[in-house]
Amino acid sequence: MARLPRRTDFPVSEIRRYLEPGPIVLVSSRHGDATNIMTLGWHTVLEFVPSLIGLMISAGNHSHAMIRDSGECVVNLPTSVLTDTVVGIGNTTGAEIDKFAHFGLTAVKAHKVKAPLIGECHASFECRLHDDALVKGYNFFVLRVVKAHVAPRPAHPETLHYMGDGRFMLAGRTISRRSRFRPEMLG
Repeated sequence: MARLPRRTDFPVSEIRRYLEPGPIVLVSSRHGDATNIMTLGWHTVLEFVPSLIGLMISAGNHSHAMIRDSGECVVNLPTSVLTDTVVGIGNTTGAEIDKFAHFGLTAVKAHKVKAPLIGECHASFECRLHDDALVKGYNFFVLRVVKAHVAPRPAHPETLHYMGDGRFMLAGRTISRRSRFRPEMLG
């Protein structure tokens, strides 16, 4: 049996260090002739079929209006090789610079949406706005993935997970419990 860890009080405002839902993504958007990329850590899978994901994008973020008005975006999965680029994108605004040009990223034409894929990313998921009921009150976009592009190798890329305070954790080794797995138990 595992030993009980000794715990101390912790600031409620810092719990994101432990609860961030997944890897950092780069969200690319297009509205009219303008494109943008933002760094995002607040996202979650909502449903498997149809494939729905949720993104929390602050109303003050330049991408918020672009995605709200165009109704689409691409969620791109960078690997640790792009760490400095991920930070740079997060520290700049597309209202002032062309982030594709500034960071030397390749805008790849998408198949089902107008927003570009980021060529240097391991995976790209083309998305359309599925439900905007939570956008006004909570800045929460419910998106439907309409096309997915994933590099076949590596099967388990080294992704970035934000822990707050400028720190990232890299995706670790993988372990398997397939023989004990019961898919119907997932919530």
